Amino acid sequence: MNDSSYKYIVSTSPHITNGRTTRGVMFDVIVALMPAVIASFLLYGLYTLLMTAVCVASAVFGEYLYNLIRKKPHTVNDLSAVVTGILLGLNLTPTVPVYVPIIGGIFATLVVKMLFGGLGKNFANPAITARIFVMLAWTTAMTTFVAPIDLSNGGAELIKYFNHDTVNALTSATPLVGLKEGAVNASALDLFLGRTGGSAGETCALALIIGGVYLAIRKVIDVKIPLIFILTYFLVTLAIYKDANVAGCGILSGGLLLGAIFMATDYSTSPDTVIGTCIYAFGCGLLTAIFRKYGSMPEGVSFAILLMNVVTPLLDKYIRPRPFGYVKPVKPKKGKKSEKEAQA
Repeated sequence: MNDSSYKYIVSTSPHITNGRTTRGVMFDVIVALMPAVIASFLLYGLYTLLMTAVCVASAVFGEYLYNLIRKKPHTVNDLSAVVTGILLGLNLTPTVPVYVPIIGGIFATLVVKMLFGGLGKNFANPAITARIFVMLAWTTAMTTFVAPIDLSNGGAELIKYFNHDTVNALTSATPLVGLKEGAVNASALDLFLGRTGGSAGETCALALIIGGVYLAIRKVIDVKIPLIFILTYFLVTLAIYKDANVAGCGILSGGLLLGAIFMATDYSTSPDTVIGTCIYAFGCGLLTAIFRKYGSMPEGVSFAILLMNVVTPLLDKYIRPRPFGYVKPVKPKKGKKSEKEAQA
């Protein structure tokens, strides 16, 4: 899809366009991600910006390299690789070595996206799949977190903005560890403002909500997906723990908001129909709650979205809107010949 291509309103014919280009949509997503990028810097320091920049450069390079080798038109100008890189950077912990975002960014676009045909043809969200890949490849690095920078402690904290702090890192020191056992280890305000350990761009719920509202106003995302995703997670978690505080804090913890707003809503990997979309979002919320409670890892958002990405083609195949004037064919009764057979 080139820069001047229009996004079609999917329905039965006739089709209409909404005048929005792929590049325009991706630019809106980039704008929506900026609050989370800024929050990651304010909470964890300059290294998070470097990490995100490396992810973007690697993702763009992976897409450019594929098109160069295959001698195909270059597609990096549609900004989709930039979006993938930013999302991956926000999904990484603030302590990962620099080679992790390099390999992760190239894997996201070159393997997950371009090898399956490019934008719109990938079977799964590239950023989600790349996060799972680096999580499995470098588990310790991806589960080692640092406490956010607290300027109220004086000038010593200010130095951390420019210092890649791994000395004070703690493995699995996030609210999700406590929530798994039904315990809330952080206040709702701290979770809302991001004053907890976690991946660089997933801890500040405020920044993510601001981005989500922007995308909703711009009509870039289908708001049914994040709303059903979050509501389903809340209800299932409430049923498991019988504690609304645990369920509510679970929404603000980990990558749920980042995944529900920015990755589960990916056009390429979410269903086309209304019913299919609702089932997809419900599945994401249900699986996230189950994985967080019964999985071997505290987080389950990435695995939930990936599994529902795989289910999306089935939802599109078996849940189709009936065109106007459709008449269901009548099957001949047993023992009676059809009209064609009688004429023969």
